[in-house]
Amino acid sequence: MRFVIIGAGRVGLRTGRVLREEGHEVTLIERDEAKIRRARNQEFPVVDGDGSRESVLEDAGVANADVLGALTADLNVNFTACMIAKHYGCRTVMRIDEGYREEIYRKYADEVDEVIYPERLGALGAKNALLGGTIRAVADVAPNLQVVEVTVSDAAPVNGYTMDELELPANATILAFGKREADLEIPSADESLEDGDRIVVLADFDVLSDVRQLLVGESPERATVNAGTGGVN
Repeated sequence: MRFVIIGAGRVGLRTGRVLREEGHEVTLIERDEAKIRRARNQEFPVVDGDGSRESVLEDAGVANADVLGALTADLNVNFTACMIAKHYGCRTVMRIDEGYREEIYRKYADEVDEVIYPERLGALGAKNALLGGTIRAVADVAPNLQVVEVTVSDAAPVNGYTMDELELPANATILAFGKREADLEIPSADESLEDGDRIVVLADFDVLSDVRQLLVGESPERATVNAGTGGVN
């Protein structure tokens, strides 16, 4: 897949590295000279300019991109870039800081494909949002421990199991459960697992791929790639 990421700061650059390691094409947009040099030293193609300008986005290849990630600290730049990218048929993922009020979040969330909080999600969560996957980071609680929300797929080996029958790896614990479109809550033992249900799991990074295999039904190789490596900083 082809990605255009606006912002070569800590979140943008680390997200770009994770995506590139998985074989995706990544182009960065940045206007800070020091950040541009750092990104180019890591062999990223970088367009020097304002990511909210259509001409700059075109220079970065937005017309041929699959996804645009607006990951700067400037909400106006991020939103404008996403609105432009939508006209090119891109999936749009926009960074927003947690300090914004709920009504502002809802206003922007309705206009883009996904809103992320980098303070909470970091590079792994941003990568999952860009890919539009079925697992997303919620929070890091220790260097190698993360809370993730997983969406059960039709191909999951545990599809049709009850919560009492579900056995996760030793270093993974279920925190909450929600039926499709329903609120998350503490699960009951006889609750059945179905396509579209969501499970919040506290898991060690080492077993995230095992969790994906069980709840999403991915192959071991794909589950390992999608689980990612490292945490939120």
